[in-house]
Amino acid sequence: MIGRRLSSALVCVVAFACTQGAAATTQETVRATAVSWLQKNRTLPGARMTAEADSLDSRLRLADCAAPLEASLPGNRPLGARVSVVVRCPVPGGWTVRVPVRVKMFTNVLVTSRPLTRGDGIGASDVHSEERDVATLAYGYIAGLDQVDGRSLTRPLNAGTVLTPGMLAGRQAVRVGDAVSMEANVDGVTIRADGVAMGAGDAGSRLRVRNASSGKVLDAVVRGPGVVTVLP
Repeated sequence: MIGRRLSSALVCVVAFACTQGAAATTQETVRATAVSWLQKNRTLPGARMTAEADSLDSRLRLADCAAPLEASLPGNRPLGARVSVVVRCPVPGGWTVRVPVRVKMFTNVLVTSRPLTRGDGIGASDVHSEERDVATLAYGYIAGLDQVDGRSLTRPLNAGTVLTPGMLAGRQAVRVGDAVSMEANVDGVTIRADGVAMGAGDAGSRLRVRNASSGKVLDAVVRGPGVVTVLP
């Protein structure tokens, strides 16, 4: 009899300890799980993310979960300014909750430094790097000059515009650093000199070139592959 009482008491003590040690599943726990998963799994390399989960329905009652909560983004969707993270209790008969989260993702992107026209090539003097929230850039962004090398604009842009892939045409007749033949018409006589392109563009686009002999920088128009006409 005494042995059975001791056994029963021991079971009660163990059960009480297990109950006390189990973490209660609260709405705050669910929201924190959604935010933590996003920051760990969806932060872009070199970027910083801030995320804030919206409040859940106050009437929602969740049973305590005996296993660590799991989170995912349905359909492996691209990250936007607002996403719905699925948080679930991965046990038989467990529950699933969708958590709305507001996201900001800050990273450096290329922004125009001055007004540019359609057909212009893009060089280092035309753009600069700024930190922006790319979660709000639905049409994407350009992160580095290597992505625009030899390409021109498909439309005019104001200063301060974030470059996106859709703003760029294909590779161009003249690229930054190309050796070009500079032509100038002086009193009906065509004068030619060697130069180096400081920009890129299609035929008809304007760019700057540096005279290989004098080092003077001139404005020019692309006439074809490796050929530019110096503007008066």
